[in-house]
Amino acid sequence: MVEKVSKSDAEWRAELTDEQFAVTRNKGTERPYSGAHHDSKEAAMYRCVCCGAALFSSETKFDSKTGWPSFWAPADDDALGAEDDHGFGMVRTEVTCARCDAHLGHVFPDGPPPTGQRYCINSVSLKIDKDE
Repeated sequence: MVEKVSKSDAEWRAELTDEQFAVTRNKGTERPYSGAHHDSKEAAMYRCVCCGAALFSSETKFDSKTGWPSFWAPADDDALGAEDDHGFGMVRTEVTCARCDAHLGHVFPDGPPPTGQRYCINSVSLKIDKDE
């Protein structure tokens, strides 16, 4: 079981930029190709910008040509939460940080082997830890 991090909106606003808050706490989306990590090829662990939880390894990152960082698997089976998203007239699966419930992006069943999953994640919801 993941230990939860819970903070008020005021606490999150004090720690995050306006864009980070809009995406992670209000389920926003950054423009494609605008994020810092969409074309990064550095060996690293991608962590939640809100709580620091390890979310994705660069070993599972791939170029989906969508303009957002994409991964075929999470760093750990317990790292992510998922729920149905029926916004914008679509049916998608929203991906959240299991530790702090930050909105990260969405997962789609059109990724590469071995999982066939494409975790399409907002750069602004991630921070890179190059020491891992």
